[in-house]
Amino acid sequence: MNEIKEFRGKYFFLSNFFETPVTWQGITYQNNEAAFQSAKVINQKNRQSFASLNPSKAKSKGRHVQLRNDWEKIKDNIMYEICYCKFSQNEELKKKLIATGNALLVEGNTWGDKYWGVCNGTGKNKLGKILMRVREELKSTE
Repeated sequence: MNEIKEFRGKYFFLSNFFETPVTWQGITYQNNEAAFQSAKVINQKNRQSFASLNPSKAKSKGRHVQLRNDWEKIKDNIMYEICYCKFSQNEELKKKLIATGNALLVEGNTWGDKYWGVCNGTGKNKLGKILMRVREELKSTE
């Protein structure tokens, strides 16, 4: 089985830092990272403040919010919802994701994220697994 080992270069579109509008729970964000970071808070007005941020600013802002109490329980499902929105709302990206075929998608990184990705060969690769799930679900809608 072939493997995509990082979301850079021609596979950057798989990254949450890829700039493409995504509408999640009634707010349109400039990228997945902003949508995901906004989900750390419950208040809709506070979420809205993430909508126009680039991925780096959204990630930074997300580190300084008061986390909702259920965050650890729901963050995986929220990531799934936002990734599904990204690829189902953008036909070109949907086609590119499906075109990865049955490749193993691995969010390889050098910044130590062993939850969403893999660093130095170790990690849960939750984002990669979510993207493979979304890919399978979108294939069935073709």
